[in-house]
Amino acid sequence: MRFGVNHTPSVGWFHSWLDFSASDTARDMEQIASIGADHVRIFPLWPVVQPNRTLIRQAALDDVATVVDIAGSFGLDVNVDALQGHLSSFDFVPSWLDSWHRRNMFTDPDVVASTAAYVEALAAAVADKPNLLGISVGNEVNQFAHAPHPAPHDITAEQGHAWAAAMVAAARRGLSGGSSVGAATGREARHGSTPSRTAATGSPTAPLVTVAQYDAAWYDDAQPFGPEHAADHGDATVTHSWVFNGSAALHGALGAGSVRHGEYLLQLAAAWNREPGRPNWLQEVGAPTNVVDPADAAAFTERTIRHVAGTQDVLGVTWWCSHDVSRSLADFPELEYDLGLFTNDGRLKPVGEAFAAAAAAARASTTARAAPPSTAIVLDDVLADGSPRYGTRADCAPGGRFAAAWLSLAEAAADGRGPQVLLRSRIDDAVLRTARGITTIVDVPADLDGTTLTVAHPATMP
Repeated sequence: MRFGVNHTPSVGWFHSWLDFSASDTARDMEQIASIGADHVRIFPLWPVVQPNRTLIRQAALDDVATVVDIAGSFGLDVNVDALQGHLSSFDFVPSWLDSWHRRNMFTDPDVVASTAAYVEALAAAVADKPNLLGISVGNEVNQFAHAPHPAPHDITAEQGHAWAAAMVAAARRGLSGGSSVGAATGREARHGSTPSRTAATGSPTAPLVTVAQYDAAWYDDAQPFGPEHAADHGDATVTHSWVFNGSAALHGALGAGSVRHGEYLLQLAAAWNREPGRPNWLQEVGAPTNVVDPADAAAFTERTIRHVAGTQDVLGVTWWCSHDVSRSLADFPELEYDLGLFTNDGRLKPVGEAFAAAAAAARASTTARAAPPSTAIVLDDVLADGSPRYGTRADCAPGGRFAAAWLSLAEAAADGRGPQVLLRSRIDDAVLRTARGITTIVDVPADLDGTTLTVAHPATMP
């Protein structure tokens, strides 16, 4: 199990890509490595690399490659995010996709082709790096696809699949020097991409390609990007866990529904995976001070990581984030100024100490290598006639009936681990159940009520 940090540059935040400093980057990476992290996730800004639809700046690509090398010099692997996209309440969309030049980023053929060219070029720029963990298509790009974004690029679910498949294929072309990797099957074959490159054990055999979404994909039935987009594309299923989505309001910062939220999302991810053993990656999780008191942040961190470590097929945890945002920068949501494991001037905070200790304990624990939980709770994703059921995701949201049932079982479990999740549409698949180690199946009690809460506005999200 891997433990890493989302790198927030201590000098200039992500605007530092405009005036790249290798020495500032090295100082940050040395600090991150000092707490036992084994990888970082980095975020080159899309408009900086591709300021015009047909211009991809080589100097910007070189800067990204340099960051990967610097991280490697401190023993850190690197995951490179492509489409930023969205970061800490700010959108970074290139001018050729906005205002007078606005076109749908997911469906316009010229835009999709140009975006794919950028993703391919970025992947190619770092493909030969021995410490490359992988390429993520973007950071919570699904927030552009639906309200409450102020200007969404409307799409259907099928158009979302086509876009995700095109971006995954572009990343893989870049990583493989322009050649295809593997033979396409299933959903990815229908959309022109290639299948997951994982060994029989689920461990990645090459740099990962992933698609990252914020949790509306799991909790909002109206969001066109959903669980299948996370589970059907790329080499691992990515989740982002933020308890300001209603979890902390309902359960309290240190309540079970908050400190187990990351674990719960990982079990939801595993349910939608078509391949047993597909890796699941908690790629973002943090202790947001708008709902977690700074005095509770260390305990929140320790408990979150301890619960996640008991979940099966977890690739790793990547904490948000490395450094606080400088108070010299304006207009961030207040929580963004205090999310780091380090202060802006490089002092390790109590939450950073807790992360280091919890990661070390999880690496040494046998729980993370134990057999998966044998009990599974059934999620009703289909109606009696087998047709898709609208409302499934709302049931899974904080306060929903399914979320409440899962948490009740998790808290009652003798080994302290929450149950697996089994889709109703797959309940008769004995081969799948056996492969996942499921021997006991539990339904949501018919008399269980839940209070569904509104998913948080993306503008408050890192």
